[in-house]
Amino acid sequence: MAKFNFTQVTEFILKGITDRPELQAPLFLVFSAIYMVTVVGNIGLIMLIRIDSRLHTPMYFFLSHLAFVDFCYSSAITPKMLVHFVVEKNIISFNACAVQVGCFVTFVITECYILASMAYDRYVAICHPLLYSVIMSHKLCILLVAIAYIYSFLVSLSNTIVTFRLSYCGNNVINHFYCDDVALLPLSCSKTHTKQMLIFAFAGLNTICSSLIIFISYIFIIAAILRIHSAEGRFKAFSTCGSHMMTITILYGTLIFMYLQPKSKDSLDTDKIAAVFYTVVIPMLNPIIYSLRNKDVKEALKKSGK
Repeated sequence: MAKFNFTQVTEFILKGITDRPELQAPLFLVFSAIYMVTVVGNIGLIMLIRIDSRLHTPMYFFLSHLAFVDFCYSSAITPKMLVHFVVEKNIISFNACAVQVGCFVTFVITECYILASMAYDRYVAICHPLLYSVIMSHKLCILLVAIAYIYSFLVSLSNTIVTFRLSYCGNNVINHFYCDDVALLPLSCSKTHTKQMLIFAFAGLNTICSSLIIFISYIFIIAAILRIHSAEGRFKAFSTCGSHMMTITILYGTLIFMYLQPKSKDSLDTDKIAAVFYTVVIPMLNPIIYSLRNKDVKEALKKSGK
């Protein structure tokens, strides 16, 4: 990416979450613990799904990729964030900053479309149970995941190239704990209006498209569940979607707050709080949500523990 940059800036300084010395050690311990849980939880969930043959279904295929994406984008952000708590200046090179932006955008978009694929899977399972194994073939599952990864990479690549072709002059302190498009723009001495519109367009397009798939899927799911006569049957059907709905609500609520609101200099500090949630906390919560609320996963855990 460096070949696109024609300015003096060769590195950036990440300002971090806070500059208050008394909070550095406690925050380092808290976020280190969260990251450890994230790594163990997501890698453990992937291994559990691969090992237990009862989990070799489309739903858990998508769940294993969700866990992989959570692990990847958390690992792209959290380790560098932790450095801020133990060094005076958290410096990141121009190239490393571009890689971090690219990785984060790739995996966060991929997560949105994997969640959309999971919603479609639940729609087929509840609305067309007799055709489930035919519709949700292994080939289709691989295709849906491959499209999510490839599309996200291409969007991320174009977005990253545009960001790092801007000129960065003088101030190189990023008011954030990782390299983020929104936080980088105030440092540029180029005109950033086009880039701001691009961020808004991509964020809006991907959020709307993926959430529309989820919304339509759940309209049909809820309609089908309401036609079930027994209360026990309705509860069982809703319970298969509970973890997925919780994950969607948390992620999309945070992303909408972060990217689809008018930006100002004063909003960057608020954005950092939201960014902590979706880059650090959500990747930890997802395996916990699916483990605690999913009967099959709990039984597989018990089996593996024997």
